[in-house]
Amino acid sequence: MSTIPSEPGHDRSEPGLSVLLGERRQLTNLAYRLLGSLAEAEDAVQETYTRWYGMSRQEQEAIESPGAWLTTVAGRICLNMLGSARHRRERYVGTWIPEPLPDRTEWIGGRAGGGRSEPADPADRITLDESVNMAFLVVLESMTPAERVAFILHDVFQYPFAEIAGIVGRTPAACRQLASSARRRVRAAQAPPVPKAGQAGLVRHFKEAWEARDIKALVALLDPDATMIADGGGLVGTVLRPVEGSMPIAQYLIHIADKVPNLTLLERTVNGTPGLIAQRAGVTMTVAAFSLSDDRVTRIWAVRNPEKLRAWTEHEPR
Repeated sequence: MSTIPSEPGHDRSEPGLSVLLGERRQLTNLAYRLLGSLAEAEDAVQETYTRWYGMSRQEQEAIESPGAWLTTVAGRICLNMLGSARHRRERYVGTWIPEPLPDRTEWIGGRAGGGRSEPADPADRITLDESVNMAFLVVLESMTPAERVAFILHDVFQYPFAEIAGIVGRTPAACRQLASSARRRVRAAQAPPVPKAGQAGLVRHFKEAWEARDIKALVALLDPDATMIADGGGLVGTVLRPVEGSMPIAQYLIHIADKVPNLTLLERTVNGTPGLIAQRAGVTMTVAAFSLSDDRVTRIWAVRNPEKLRAWTEHEPR
């Protein structure tokens, strides 16, 4: 698993403003992977900085590594948020899907940060790699909060178990066990890799078949045991239970195309992998992420909850 480096060029020995701001990207990357929500990640990062500035100058100067302190505090905040999020998601209308992220290079004006060294939009601070693809984030949702924190900190961010122990409140040996358990979950859920070019081509064919309302072509592109999950959060209409099987999914997609004849489909990168967005009158209504295996679509995650699409609606795509 790849690592997400901190911002370079800062002297960690001094708790100056540049050091603190330089850690924001790292903290946002960590919090998003732990929480699966951009809004919650930003809340966690803001709370981390609030606690830093709530200390006296003398207390701040006594901290040998401000970056390590910020990471520890952010990890603990995320751990607590994960516990409360479980209860909220049990009451969620339909299935909760992690918040999808756009690739700003595909949008007008490039990155939303306007060329500044530290972008204003938290979505621009997320490094898009294999640790944020939707399939990976969905597996993380099946983990306990402690498993998730231990695994992400160790396998993605390369933190030693001795430091992770101080965050989750367990021994280093227990943290090693947590990460190992989480790793087994990830490996069990992994599909055979499909080359990036093949992914884009498959998603393009899927889009074309959907636009043409070609049910036979859609069925051929879907794995017989494929599953489609939608997330409307009770705020917009959508199917509340998973749609299973290639034919039922194809029929549902054709139904949607007939119901909304002026829907525009666009190929866009979703969480670092090829996906689709559906727009109506230029407004993004749905973001679809895919899991692919053996030239077939095995999973579709369709996010329709408008609260999870804010990063997609602030800027018009090309």
